[in-house]
Amino acid sequence: MPRDQALKARKDRNAALVECMLLAAMADGKVSDVELRTLLRRVIERPEFEGTRADELNHLVEASVKKLAGARDLEQILASLRDRLPDHKNRMLAFGLAAAVGFADQRASRAELGLLKTFQAALGISEDEVVQIIDVIEKGGSLSEALGEPLEQLYAEVMVLVTAADGRVKEPEARALVESFASDPAFADVSPERAQSFVSDSVASLVSEGLPSRLTHLARGLTTHQQRLRAFRLALRVAQASGRASPPETRMLDLLQATFGLADDEVARARQEV
Repeated sequence: MPRDQALKARKDRNAALVECMLLAAMADGKVSDVELRTLLRRVIERPEFEGTRADELNHLVEASVKKLAGARDLEQILASLRDRLPDHKNRMLAFGLAAAVGFADQRASRAELGLLKTFQAALGISEDEVVQIIDVIEKGGSLSEALGEPLEQLYAEVMVLVTAADGRVKEPEARALVESFASDPAFADVSPERAQSFVSDSVASLVSEGLPSRLTHLARGLTTHQQRLRAFRLALRVAQASGRASPPETRMLDLLQATFGLADDEVARARQEV
């Protein structure tokens, strides 16, 4: 059942992302070849669509066109997008993909700019975030530059993966997670509200993308050995909060060790120190 839910969440999210791009392409009444090429290029470069076959992508685009054509009005479409894109990171991504299509021919029309403003308001994208995203697009960069997560977010996600390993969050684990946010230097500048958003976003990403994708994401985000070792120590602290890690938590720690390329002796020292 959790796997089915994750697959459905991923499918719903990807359909919403495609719909945002299609709306941007159709905003001025015509879809140019360059806009279609941009749509396909952005899909190919994004890890959210990794593993999607060409025929699946064609079906996704066709279904999205049909869904948009059958909508009563734009507000109905926006409400559906909000439902399928519950976390802010994916909403920023949706806006970025739409903007990339809108600016595909180097200049967005008045209709395309109007739609982007509507997306911004409907998805809760701040002016600073808009400026950052548009700047990256105009320079021809990857949206990953605009969506880059702070180290604190990645450290938080590592701890969340451990708490979710056995399907339930035990009180000692929750307490260890909260204590890490409160006392660990890694989170010195993180407010309680921001820490809560880190946890919520991490859970939403795990549900929608699945564990393999998130492990890959962590490996790409935590680029230095020191960062990876620090993340593993945080995970280990949560796993051992009850005195001894459960079998699912132990397997998760093994996955993190392999993902981060940590040596056995480093892990052994970390276990002794935590």
